[in-house]
Amino acid sequence: MKSHEILEKNVALLAFFMILAVSVGGLTQIVPLFFQDVVNEPVDGLKPYTALQLEGRDIYIREGCVGCHSQMVRPFRAETERYGHYSVAGESVYDHPFLWGSKRTGPDLARVGGRYSDDWHRAHLYNPRNVVPESKMPSYPWLVENHLDGKHTVAKMKALKTLGVPYTDEDMQGAVAAVKGKSEMDAVVAYLQVLGTAIKNKR
Repeated sequence: MKSHEILEKNVALLAFFMILAVSVGGLTQIVPLFFQDVVNEPVDGLKPYTALQLEGRDIYIREGCVGCHSQMVRPFRAETERYGHYSVAGESVYDHPFLWGSKRTGPDLARVGGRYSDDWHRAHLYNPRNVVPESKMPSYPWLVENHLDGKHTVAKMKALKTLGVPYTDEDMQGAVAAVKGKSEMDAVVAYLQVLGTAIKNKR
């Protein structure tokens, strides 16, 4: 019996070699990235999220926005003409977890910062049909009603600091005051308005 027939008829053995092949291939692609400065160094002008932006990002995750919106512009002409400069790894070194995504029920948001006014974002999040009649995006009216208390903001910043995000003691001391009493809508808009602003859009 040929060796490949033995492999094909033994499920456990086949599974072992499949896992081995995927692991070796994955390691040869992923491990070198940990040693490249272009992946690990922040781009010029990149700053950690402010306390309000950080809370907005967490609300963005909570509401499942990444399920419909990617945050990664691919380096193809059709992508850059529509969204702006392609995404680079150095923009996301302070993001834990990454929110690049791959699903685009809605448009990519990697370069949305500064593209629309705060009022536009508020109207859009409250009821997307108010500004985009054909939108399929759900409404988020509760973001206006829910308010932040800053109870866990400092703890979040401390956790991120252990991962290499350069928060200062001053950042953390003012964090509670910066978010307390703000609406969740304020936080999400603040987060959206900073996306992609470290690298200026190139159309």
